[in-house]
Amino acid sequence: MRIRAALALAAVAALAGCSGDVTPLPFTPDRPQAEATTPAPGGGKAAPACNPRASLRPAGSLPKPGNMPAGSYMATIQERGRLILGTSQDTLLFSSRNPFSGKIEGFDVDMGRQIAEAIFGDPDKIQIKVIGYDKRVSSAADGSVDIVADTMTANCERWADVNFSSIYYEAGQKVLVSKNSTAESIDDLGGKKVCSAAGSTSFENIGKVKTKPIAVARPAFGDCLVAFQRNEVDGISTDDTILAGMAAQDPYAKVIGKRFTEEPYAIAMNKTHPEFARFVNAVLERNRADGTWKKTYDKWLGDFGAAPPPPKAQYR
Repeated sequence: MRIRAALALAAVAALAGCSGDVTPLPFTPDRPQAEATTPAPGGGKAAPACNPRASLRPAGSLPKPGNMPAGSYMATIQERGRLILGTSQDTLLFSSRNPFSGKIEGFDVDMGRQIAEAIFGDPDKIQIKVIGYDKRVSSAADGSVDIVADTMTANCERWADVNFSSIYYEAGQKVLVSKNSTAESIDDLGGKKVCSAAGSTSFENIGKVKTKPIAVARPAFGDCLVAFQRNEVDGISTDDTILAGMAAQDPYAKVIGKRFTEEPYAIAMNKTHPEFARFVNAVLERNRADGTWKKTYDKWLGDFGAAPPPPKAQYR
């Protein structure tokens, strides 16, 4: 236990020590240091039926970088001089702070950088704003960020508040436990404390497991890992990709079971700018076709095996 606690405290100290960013544009650490809560899962509002994977069809070919259509939201971003990306800083491989460079990087960050490159011709014209998992929808909806790319599942409830891009990654929920655990799936954790990030679909899904694990919320998955390393919870449940990053950080942890959900990741945007959603979808469409998606996968997730085909776009 002492070793696990030391690992956790070292991780927290490293994160706390990174107060700035060395990227050319500003970094804004807005995630609140909220105390842990344990709200009742599965209490979200009812959502209208929809196909959450179906987005807005691209409107023709992409404009040239630096020449965005007048009156479009892309022109507003171009005039501002930077794209504002909302994401996390502690989701290893998708959006986490590099302890050596201080930069936030990963698969999701590269999704944002590719959109910035399509607007400006320069992927570095991006401002990273760290947001809590429970602020992903509201940050896109209120326009405080241009896009949210943060291992975010597109679902019908969220579609009521934001526009989503086409799906750029397919994940599924599993569970992480101690290596000495005899559990083989989340069904074996009935009555045990299982952590997930507040405001995530993963947290809600824990409450739907028939054996009734006790859902414990933390502000972000990095906080769940600390709680696990301190033996405050028995497991962590979220998308398999996120858990793989956690297991890589903790030699005493393992990921178990088959996927028990489907988690299609998409980029969230404000609903008042449908032309921007169509533009983002055109960028994603181009990247599927020219090999950019595969190169991004190989860069961040190649250690888990050969890249699968990118998710096929579906449109309304």
